[in-house]
Amino acid sequence: MFKGKKINSSLMILAFIMLINAMSSGILIPLLYPYSSKFGINPLGLSLLFASFAFFQFLSTPIIGRLADRYGRKPLLLMSIFGSFLSLALFASAQSIFVLFLARILDGITGGNISVAQAMIADTTTGKERTEGFGILGAMWGLGFLIGPAIGGIMSTFSLTAPFWFASFLALLATILGAIILKETLVEKVISKQKSEPLFNFKAIAVALLSPTIGSALLLTFISYFAHHALIIAFQTYTVDELKLNVQTIGIIFAAIGLILIFIRSIGIRFVLDRVRSNRKIITVSLLLSSFSLFLLSFFSGLTAFLIFTFSYVAVYSLIHPILTNIISKRVNVEDQGVALGINQSYASLGQVLGPVSAGIISQISVKLIFSWSSLLLFIGFLLSYYLKTASKKADL
Repeated sequence: MFKGKKINSSLMILAFIMLINAMSSGILIPLLYPYSSKFGINPLGLSLLFASFAFFQFLSTPIIGRLADRYGRKPLLLMSIFGSFLSLALFASAQSIFVLFLARILDGITGGNISVAQAMIADTTTGKERTEGFGILGAMWGLGFLIGPAIGGIMSTFSLTAPFWFASFLALLATILGAIILKETLVEKVISKQKSEPLFNFKAIAVALLSPTIGSALLLTFISYFAHHALIIAFQTYTVDELKLNVQTIGIIFAAIGLILIFIRSIGIRFVLDRVRSNRKIITVSLLLSSFSLFLLSFFSGLTAFLIFTFSYVAVYSLIHPILTNIISKRVNVEDQGVALGINQSYASLGQVLGPVSAGIISQISVKLIFSWSSLLLFIGFLLSYYLKTASKKADL
């Protein structure tokens, strides 16, 4: 698929590192509510726990992106994954709510691995190959979410902390493998151009949103993450409090979601790209169908309906972010890939802040109402997607 042995090798190694990193995350998410509830955290507290991670990720990803443009991708990627190792170990050893929040904040501060990995793909691919490269990274996350929850479910039978320790070990393994095997993808002449740029610039985040070139794509990233991470809170609380599912069953459901992600972001995205030339059309239809799935979910009860509409939602939602990421990557200069994808991740993180917080507030009325709220947000994104126009001029960040 990708031209040249160097690109194939880089992509394979990067994908493997992302797989290990995703496994550690996949182990964490299904157990987060059952584990944190031992400390007295309710659905609103869970939403704040999610939001604390996302808020600090929102602040840190532009800095990590700029540093990756200035000093290279590899050191910043390794730093981010090592931060996950430390935060997971801290989370597993927590004896208070304060330490739980401290661990999630640490993970957020160092949580720039996705945008840096995307920048490495952007360094070595172009056009359709780049979209497929982003899709492969997404598929590795899907595989991680297939394997991770299953491992977490099995290990939780021994202890609720055991899966977190294992996830921490996986993040450390990814760091070591990356340090030994992964090659730098950023050339020196591009690195030198970034040394005159400010390390952190809030204005750049705002200006990027107003950019006619990438602004609409960034806005859709924000809205889609806003909706999706509100849904994660609903999923966590609905499966535990309403459907009364145990940790093992929740792990199996997450594994099935991971299987869908693998299929869509490896085979499915290629199938769609071969038949639909317009990226905007793919985004528009995906937003509409994912909104419709959640709308139906809010009116039906029981495990069967939950699974049908959840799996339908995942299948169409999975197409959105590889396409949006590719649009943003193509519309900035090569020396701005890291910061552009970092800004994109910042808007994703902002959605990850507001989504859980809004869901936590709505959960005080009804958990199922969160499904309707996420559906409404995605429908707004569907309407806004008509402004996602092709632009020939590249944004200057």
